[in-house]
Amino acid sequence: MYEYSIANQTTTNLTEVNKGYDNNPAFSNQGEMAWLSMARNGFESDKNNLMLRKADGSVVNLTADLDITVGSFCWHPTGKMIYIISPTNEIEVATKKIRQVTSGQYDYVSLSVFGDVIYAGRQSMVAPTDLYAVSIKSKDKVSQLTKSNADILSTIVMPKVQEKWVTTTDGKQMLVWMVLPPNFDPNKKYPTLLYCQGGPQSQVSQFFSYRWNLALMASQGYVVVAPNRRGLPGFGQEWNDAISKDWGGQAMRDYLSAIDAATKESYVDKDRLGAVGASYGGYSVYMLAGIHQNRFKTFVSHCGLFNLESWYGTTEELFFANWDQGGPYWLDENKANYEKNSPHNYVSNWNTPILVIHGGMDFRVPESEGIQAFQAAQLKGIKSRYLSFPTEGHWVQSPQNGLLWQREFFEWLAEDLHP
Repeated sequence: MYEYSIANQTTTNLTEVNKGYDNNPAFSNQGEMAWLSMARNGFESDKNNLMLRKADGSVVNLTADLDITVGSFCWHPTGKMIYIISPTNEIEVATKKIRQVTSGQYDYVSLSVFGDVIYAGRQSMVAPTDLYAVSIKSKDKVSQLTKSNADILSTIVMPKVQEKWVTTTDGKQMLVWMVLPPNFDPNKKYPTLLYCQGGPQSQVSQFFSYRWNLALMASQGYVVVAPNRRGLPGFGQEWNDAISKDWGGQAMRDYLSAIDAATKESYVDKDRLGAVGASYGGYSVYMLAGIHQNRFKTFVSHCGLFNLESWYGTTEELFFANWDQGGPYWLDENKANYEKNSPHNYVSNWNTPILVIHGGMDFRVPESEGIQAFQAAQLKGIKSRYLSFPTEGHWVQSPQNGLLWQREFFEWLAEDLHP
């Protein structure tokens, strides 16, 4: 992070001692500067610490002793408090004392402070973003300021979201969101989808997506199981770091723990299970296809990594591959990791229908990964389909392509889960 002097026309590196990622500087009205800082060089999903440069030039790590990562922050006008988006929301600058300002089953996605009120965008799995006023002095005093989609939402019966905690194979407790269809009847049996999150270090929070929308999936008559498997932030740095160099290990066991726990619910039809996901979630689908032992009836993989060796040789995000896979596949110390964690090594076990989706301009996970997976399924005589978006990258961004994506996604699932 650099400071440029307009008067002297000189540039100073303010964070030269830190080899990790420094970003998002913001000044208080009193001239002190805060910013976010990751310590480890090359790790894009490291813990984000909140740093403070005081008026005297000294630097303090405000979250050094807290096992949380900071998404974003905003100064209070007095300069005495900083409000952050994370599992906890307020840090007193002088004492580093932390206080949670909000609670509830929501995501706060933006914030600014005026007086004793935080103005913030809030969303959940069943509600798109609106603006809210949050009282700083009165805990949980929240007022909704906008109702942008009220007319539409008033005509829709929305799904319900339940919080479940599942014991993993190594005895840990894992948060799993269960999204239940509208007008849910516990006496019925529903087809069920395991949602595999991308990232891999990307939390399954109360997000509202305009494509991977869990409420929309539930509204098609599915129970959706969304586990916060190993490798996600929000549950401590150890939980987050556990995914690196172990993509196909404990995280896959966490997925299976989540779906196995779900099948114990009377309303889940264990004979109609599917797994879906994109990016690392797409990788997860390919990996599960080789190890699921006939749990699932169908799969959907979008922009997934199929062969880690060919992916390493083609991805544009090589620094990420170097961290999470340990570097090149040809080094002796990495060979076992690539062999254990690459889905293409488990294709001999594939026996389940799969829809493969990929963008032709995806440089993060090039299209060749999807083509390899589809060809493997075809050669094995497995029911399979390839959906190509030649002008899309790692994400489908065109509205018309998004509509096509949703149509093909749900038509494919219906073939095997709604026969």
